[in-house]
Amino acid sequence: MRTPRILTTVGLMLAATACNDRDPAPFANASAPPPATGSPVTTAPPAPPAPPVAGFTATTKTSTDDYDFTYSIPAEVGQIPALVGWFSTDRDKAQASVARDAAAFRREATASGFPFRKYESTTEWKRVTSTPRFLSLSAETYDYTGGAHGSPGFRALVWDREARARLEPTAMFTSEAAIQQAVGGAFCDALDVQRTKRRGTPVARGNGDSFNDCPKVSEATLILGSSNGQAIDRIGLLVGPYVAGAYAEGSYDLTLPVTPAVLQAVKPEYRSAFAVRG
Repeated sequence: MRTPRILTTVGLMLAATACNDRDPAPFANASAPPPATGSPVTTAPPAPPAPPVAGFTATTKTSTDDYDFTYSIPAEVGQIPALVGWFSTDRDKAQASVARDAAAFRREATASGFPFRKYESTTEWKRVTSTPRFLSLSAETYDYTGGAHGSPGFRALVWDREARARLEPTAMFTSEAAIQQAVGGAFCDALDVQRTKRRGTPVARGNGDSFNDCPKVSEATLILGSSNGQAIDRIGLLVGPYVAGAYAEGSYDLTLPVTPAVLQAVKPEYRSAFAVRG
């Protein structure tokens, strides 16, 4: 495993930019007959969104002498009770952790006579895409624990509306090896294009510099996206600093299409919700 991901200086563009859905262009139903002369044409108003679950909070912010804590999730999550429960638990665990660790660090700083540096924990979940079956979400996280700089990271999950279940995106594939085989080559090529652009010099893999090597797909955070809001037809791969390059390079945000090889790597029970992108 490589060094944990840390603060990007280039700017993180998550799923909301790399894999987010686009509203399909409206089109007329050419096979539908025209209305009879004189008949009123009515259009049913769209159904209002479901009300949020009681007690749902999209953003939680807490600031104490020991730490700053922020945890946010998209408003539409509030319409899914099972997800609200999971996010509430995840948020409470994250806040309890930073509160406990910051308090311990303050005690240590006081006892040792060195300055206390306030902790920070931020988690921002965003919608990647929403298809008839799946709601895909990703998060950018940031933790500061008194060192020289903070540590950012990424998370991802998918809500399966049919199964009413929360999934890790990678759990929708037959195996990590299958994902690697399906997208590993394209992942490395796309990564090298971005690394070359940032560094101003071609990437020479295998020259003894680990930052020139291509990481495994499993070392990135995989997110699922859609170009039309109907089927999953692209994959996002978020690569943190120190995984594919030096700290100063920041993170990398890559988008790959769903190909026949990717579709073959998807578990059979999920394939109908995916589509090959030409």
